[in-house]
Amino acid sequence: MAITQQIDADIKSAMLAKDRLRLQALRGIKKEFLEAKSAPGSNGELSDADAMKILTKMAKQRRESARIYSEQQRPELADTELAELGVIETYLPKALSDEELTAEIEKIIAATGAASMADMGKVMGAAAKALAGRDESHFRQSACDARQIISTIMLTLQQIKADPHFVVERLAVKGFDGAKPVARVIALDDMRRQLQLKTDNAAAELRKMADSIGKAMKEGRKDDAQKAKDEVAVLKEEQKALAEELARTEEAIRNELLNIPNIPYSGVPEGKTAADNVEEAHGGAMPQLPADAMPHWDLAKKYNLIDFDLGVKITGAGFPVYVGKGAKLQRALIQFFLDQASEAGYTEIQPPYVVNEASGYGTGQLPDKEGQMYFVGADKLYLIPTAEVPVTNLYRDVIIPSERLPIMNCAYSACFRREAGSYGKDVRGLNRLHQFDKVEIVRIEKPENSYAALEEMKAHVQGLLEKLGLPWHILRLCGGDMSFTSAITFDFEVYSAAQQRWLEVSSVSNFETYQANRLKCRYRGDDKKTHLCHTLNGSALALPRIMAALLENNQTPEGIVVPECLRRYTGFDIID
Repeated sequence: MAITQQIDADIKSAMLAKDRLRLQALRGIKKEFLEAKSAPGSNGELSDADAMKILTKMAKQRRESARIYSEQQRPELADTELAELGVIETYLPKALSDEELTAEIEKIIAATGAASMADMGKVMGAAAKALAGRDESHFRQSACDARQIISTIMLTLQQIKADPHFVVERLAVKGFDGAKPVARVIALDDMRRQLQLKTDNAAAELRKMADSIGKAMKEGRKDDAQKAKDEVAVLKEEQKALAEELARTEEAIRNELLNIPNIPYSGVPEGKTAADNVEEAHGGAMPQLPADAMPHWDLAKKYNLIDFDLGVKITGAGFPVYVGKGAKLQRALIQFFLDQASEAGYTEIQPPYVVNEASGYGTGQLPDKEGQMYFVGADKLYLIPTAEVPVTNLYRDVIIPSERLPIMNCAYSACFRREAGSYGKDVRGLNRLHQFDKVEIVRIEKPENSYAALEEMKAHVQGLLEKLGLPWHILRLCGGDMSFTSAITFDFEVYSAAQQRWLEVSSVSNFETYQANRLKCRYRGDDKKTHLCHTLNGSALALPRIMAALLENNQTPEGIVVPECLRRYTGFDIID
């Protein structure tokens, strides 16, 4: 029998039995069904799937109303809402418990053999399909909430529990000892699951007692109803204590997960330092300079391009002042990089230069890089170390329609980094600054497309260096030299001829689902379900060392030659 027909039959039964509370609830359901049937585009019909969606929504509303009335010390109204909730839930199939959901997803992950973050989107899609088997609205709200937790915040947790030895082994490639953190996460999750089960049981008992109160009131057994109400009050306090302990446990799990880095992609080489990075490709001709060639800091002084001492006076070391043609060359590089990104299909964003704590956690700068970020204490804001942070956070807590992907953004920004502990010849001049300019490219991709996107981003950066005429090479970073959040990273370096050393000018990374998991950045697939996106970003390019290499490599007795691709922006061919 269709649900709508069942409701009609049950209304007649309730009328005959003179069951006022049940009749009131059933008539409320009937009203919602009639309104749905008369809605535009409904054709006057209501499928069982749509009816289940309505019932699920009504159950959620009744549950929330009962909570509010209880907090307002209005027990009679709360009891009425709970009684109606009990009627509504009789038409909803039994939901999978949190324990059952977790167990099923663990089975799927184990069967799929998920070995990297890239696999997880497909695994979760398979999990949702296997668990549902029909429309999601067939599950009660508690089951939906549990699935939501598992599919976003606790995705990393599920991967850890599926194969903790593999996780610890892969984290070791990054030089991270994951044995104790992984063990703590698993122990905390066991505690969480026990608390969740107790909380669910308490909620079920409250619903059962609400039904008994309604029945006692209807039959005129006021003493029995009052006794049950007193028991409900005690049980509610117990439920509240359980909920608070559950919240504390979930927060402890979250804090542990925030301090576990991303698992490196299978193609990441082992190694501890930059010396273990692997050269992937190289190009460009090495400049031939005379023996008396000058480093860029001397060239900047000779041609009055950059005043490092004035920056120290105004702010401190690492905050240079660009002057005259130096300022124009800087601006020319920014515009050239932005124009090239636009031609490649990137949409320009002009982001804020300060972000809140949630944004820092979303992209993974917090808590890992907190000591390297400038903090505005009065407002609890952070100066951005890269435009990656605000631009990627545009999609925090967002479900992106599948047809909008890929998202390709670029942004120019000033960047601020404390660079604590940096000293010596490697920080002289423009080599390492506290404030510098950079153009960033950011992509949000479906998991199956992210590594093709990574290759496109690498080709874009390589093309910029070739147009600037700089010698370059690409390094595949080893595990020990990678960032906390990256699954794989490629560094681009240019050769600075007067210093006779390679300078890093770009990092291009795929974070797979690591950032998206923190951000809750998801897309809705063709299956109508949500999946975590992959996030990628890269410098295209960072200016200080590009400027240093251009000044040094292009110096001649007549002056510094400006690359041809920049001349329409600078308005001059040579700095003399």
